[in-house]
Amino acid sequence: MLPVSKRFRSPAALRRALAVLSGSLTLVLGAVQTQAQARGDLLIAPTRVVLAGGGSTEVILNNIGTAPATYRISLELRRMSPDGELDDVADADAAATEKAAIEMVRYAPRRILLPPNQPQSIRISARPAPELADGEYRVHMLFRAVPDEGAPIDDDKAVTTQTAQGVTIKLQPIYGITIPVIVRKGQLQATATMTNPHLETIQNRPTLMLDLHRSGTRSVFGELLVRPAGGGDPLVQSRGIAVYPEVQSRKVEVPLSAEQAAALKGRRVRIEYRELPENGGALIASLDSAIG
Repeated sequence: MLPVSKRFRSPAALRRALAVLSGSLTLVLGAVQTQAQARGDLLIAPTRVVLAGGGSTEVILNNIGTAPATYRISLELRRMSPDGELDDVADADAAATEKAAIEMVRYAPRRILLPPNQPQSIRISARPAPELADGEYRVHMLFRAVPDEGAPIDDDKAVTTQTAQGVTIKLQPIYGITIPVIVRKGQLQATATMTNPHLETIQNRPTLMLDLHRSGTRSVFGELLVRPAGGGDPLVQSRGIAVYPEVQSRKVEVPLSAEQAAALKGRRVRIEYRELPENGGALIASLDSAIG
């Protein structure tokens, strides 16, 4: 955030600072990989696009609010870190594969006005060049609400701060959703393994931790299921876990309830990493282990 206490020397300066601060407080939700994802009043389906060998598809947007809303669609580069976070990549820092991905993907429209409960499709296409090396190429598509300049600030959602001069500022965050758009060229394969499952307390909440390892030429994506060693219904389930090609392994954190943590601690379990049921549910990796 900008050091606002040094900038308010006139009403015009205050307005300029507010404009910059509003942009700096934009909140973007990295979409959980499910069939549909909602944030604010925007519903998107699907939330993960894979184009094998190129081709085209559509993403459907729906305004589930009660008032018309405008959204801007753009492409971003994001790179997975070993802790599983997706970090923004500046254009100047983009690798050759990332530059190829953002140049390859085409979409339209780029700005839409959605009346309530009126679905709108976004067309997405990609055509890998013949000379492009086989591999997986990925961009992240951002759907960001465009605020109505004349609309009043919602006090329940606003972020309030006060400067050293006693000026109170209310800023309403602008929400968005991102989804990965993946283009695969060639015959790509991947496998996965898991290690080091254990319990930790993160932000005062019990959390199942493990390391998820990937090898091969493409990403892996699925859900984590923790069952009793002898079989039975899952004690824990977490969907939308990916390992992208830029990392060989990542840490996975699954927040637990107190009851789930008590059921896991010291118990021998079977951990399964599977494709999502709508993608076939195939087993990607499994691990039999006691949870410490």
